[in-house]
Amino acid sequence: MNLNFTSRLFFKQAWPQHCFLCAAACRHDPVCIACRQELPRPVAPICAVCATPLAGDAVLCGACLRQPPAFAHTVAAWQYAWPLDRLIHAFKFHHQFSLLPVLAEPLLDRLRDQPAPDILVPMPLHPQRLRQRGYNQALLLAQHLSRHLKIPLLKTVCQRTRHTTEQSGLSRAERVSNLRHAFICAATVRGQHIALIDDVMTSGSSAHWLALALRDAGALSVQCWVLARTPPNAA
Repeated sequence: MNLNFTSRLFFKQAWPQHCFLCAAACRHDPVCIACRQELPRPVAPICAVCATPLAGDAVLCGACLRQPPAFAHTVAAWQYAWPLDRLIHAFKFHHQFSLLPVLAEPLLDRLRDQPAPDILVPMPLHPQRLRQRGYNQALLLAQHLSRHLKIPLLKTVCQRTRHTTEQSGLSRAERVSNLRHAFICAATVRGQHIALIDDVMTSGSSAHWLALALRDAGALSVQCWVLARTPPNAA
């Protein structure tokens, strides 16, 4: 029997379960309280544009000063490090949908106090990769945020037109080149303020090229909302 995302989430939460990280009993929560307290939050200060950690009193990181990305701001709930990386990997690649509320909770807490954009746009997958994986984790996150924040979601306004190499394992320069002109916008977003939704920001290359496509389609501004930001030394 095939179960959609909502059904799987219901069955995961309907009966007591064990913590995904330490296996301790935790009633209906996929991650126990003790393990939640170990999850790595962003360390202030961070770059106002890409949310990478900064040293000293700087406002922007060197990369954003040298070559500003096409997006204006980033909100990240977590730092992409152990043990959070295990949770995101399981959600992204292994159908562990019950982890989504845990991962998204601090992101929702931060976003409720900020001015809302006009629409949400998930990071698209190329059709070939979507067939391989079976779902787009960025779309599931965007749907979750849309429901809780009451912000419209445009699922298919943007498309990934090139089947690129997986970003993981590439150098920063290779990531930038890999995604050049990989996105198009199938409809106008003229005059819209947009939040781009993704699970992890590493180099920011994906977000930059998609934000550029959105701005070319008429968007007034683009910001990024992500579950986690990869530390610079791990990018």
